[in-house]
Amino acid sequence: MSALRPLVVALLLVGTPFAVFAGQGPRIITSPVEARGLEGVGRLDFAGGAGFCTAALVSPTHVLTAAHCVFDSRSGSPMRPEELTFRAGLRFGREEARRRVRRLAVHPDYRYDDDALRHSVNADLALLELDRALNLPNVLPFKAEGRLDRGDTVQVVSYAKEREHAPAIEDDCVVLDRYRRILTLSCQINFGSSGAPVFARTSDGLQLVSVISAMGVDEDAGLAFAVTLGRNGLSDLIAELQRSPSLPPVRKTLRFDGSDRSEGAPDSTIRFLRP
Repeated sequence: MSALRPLVVALLLVGTPFAVFAGQGPRIITSPVEARGLEGVGRLDFAGGAGFCTAALVSPTHVLTAAHCVFDSRSGSPMRPEELTFRAGLRFGREEARRRVRRLAVHPDYRYDDDALRHSVNADLALLELDRALNLPNVLPFKAEGRLDRGDTVQVVSYAKEREHAPAIEDDCVVLDRYRRILTLSCQINFGSSGAPVFARTSDGLQLVSVISAMGVDEDAGLAFAVTLGRNGLSDLIAELQRSPSLPPVRKTLRFDGSDRSEGAPDSTIRFLRP
């Protein structure tokens, strides 16, 4: 899908011009100090070298990402849970934890088709249940709630093309406009950033208030389009997940480097996702 198409859709939805504020852009997280508190953001890998998205931990057993990430672009069908692996805090070959997926659910209003961007951006959310709880003292889930409005400053953490081995943080994104549940952000994202968490800073820490869905360009400046969780937060996704069949727990194996790995989990792959 062309990177220009999301922009056309956004302009149709917003209906008013907006100024793009050029920030410093994303910077790769290179040190453990910079990564502290963000270990719950991870790369969502796809089996068979099909690529990756970005996802974030919202409970010890659930991660949130974009709905279009869990669809096979060739068949248009949802992927099987066993094809997905969440690698929390992945940085330069090291990860805080690795979990496979037992089941998944997309937002009940989401429809994956050739015109999904126009019709379903406002429901581009998916919730994944992990095969084992991720209970580590340094990998904490993010509270998924809150609201953003025009002019708010947000933080986006994502993996992407040409920076797939470590997450990048962009902490000066501005909400340029809002139409219902769709936000237009001044973020410089790239393929692979789909599903990345959009954080608001609060007195209680970072809150996950939105998820990256698409990207566009306006006069050579980067734009990102994100979907908010809406009035019901995660409740609609949790209800869908409870109706989904689940896989039995998988056997855990240990590698000699001391990190855990679910049997059959894929190695690092790159996927340049359609925006």
